[in-house]
Amino acid sequence: MKKFIALLCMAGMAFPALAASDKATLDQRLENSRVIIDEIMQTPDKGIPDGIVKQATCIAVVPSLKKGAFIVGAEYGQGVVTCRTGRGWSGPVFIRMAGGSFGFQIGGQGTDLVLVAVNDKGLQDLLKSKFKIGGDAAASAGPVGRNAQAATDITLHSELLTYSRSKGLFAGIDLDGTTVSQNSEDTTELYGAPHTFAEILKGNVLPPEDARPFLRTVAKYFHTSQDQ
Repeated sequence: MKKFIALLCMAGMAFPALAASDKATLDQRLENSRVIIDEIMQTPDKGIPDGIVKQATCIAVVPSLKKGAFIVGAEYGQGVVTCRTGRGWSGPVFIRMAGGSFGFQIGGQGTDLVLVAVNDKGLQDLLKSKFKIGGDAAASAGPVGRNAQAATDITLHSELLTYSRSKGLFAGIDLDGTTVSQNSEDTTELYGAPHTFAEILKGNVLPPEDARPFLRTVAKYFHTSQDQ
């Protein structure tokens, strides 16, 4: 997990800095992310396999964008990340996602994304000016089905497992070419003061009250016997 945190912290901005979203927008993004996790994990035949749930080190959720919400410069995703710590799940940080040649919208409908970090292997070598899925970070479309046996080579050779949900269908997705970068402006707005991604994701910063429903939902489904 430490290397995954470092990867996020070193990720360069893929777009010009943007003004922070207002508090209501951030609260809604957290709530949308909470609902996505809750709905996906309540469908055992279509959810994330238990084996992956138990070894997940970080979870990223990118809720669907509203129709017409695209920003010039190809920025199309705003998401939230939390990582497992020795005391449970960390406070959240915000990320941006852009790029990729896949259809992020089908008929004007957005797609929900879930990214699951499953190990730390090789991430130290991936610390570059920006974090590109499939280029800087090895990724695979994640298997689906709570009782499904995750292929050994997936967890051995991938740092990230990627999923999408569109029109009720939850399945692995190829996100090669997608760039992930920090959204420090929104993270600062949420916490009311600047903190590095490493400080927050290592659990050294208390999560704000607004983030607790999201974190409780993540902890409910992504747990091991050692978790609180």
